[in-house]
Amino acid sequence: MTGWRLGYIGAPREIASACDKMQGQFTSATSSITQKAAIAAMNADPVVLKDMIQAFHKRRDLVLLKLNEMKGVKTNVPEGAFYVFPDVSAFFGKSYNEYVIKDSHDLCMYLLDEGLIALVSGDAFGAPACIRISYAASEETLTEAMRRMKNALEKLV
Repeated sequence: MTGWRLGYIGAPREIASACDKMQGQFTSATSSITQKAAIAAMNADPVVLKDMIQAFHKRRDLVLLKLNEMKGVKTNVPEGAFYVFPDVSAFFGKSYNEYVIKDSHDLCMYLLDEGLIALVSGDAFGAPACIRISYAASEETLTEAMRRMKNALEKLV
């Protein structure tokens, strides 16, 4: 259910009630389609996840391999979701043509314009030195994206 927003909590009643009050101020309800899909997913045999988990691990490892080949990019191994948050602060203060990279937002905009890849600044996730890279794509797409990213980063001086 990649990208489908749905959450639930198992907690003592007083904690669940407090969470319900807070959550009600931020969102409305998830769609009925998402709710039905969640029921099907939760009732499914967990063995169906095995292939998908292996595919995501393989994609994660591919992205990490390619990122670790890029000078100035620091990685860690994510243990959940399908994102990598590399530290890209080594590129802050660098430039190429009219681009001056002051922060991760500037780097994301540069990579969008120069490398034609869309990434997200880590600011929104409490990691301003990082960028968020999704590996919820085919290996072919990820390989091409990492090639573009490497080429664009190598232009920064």
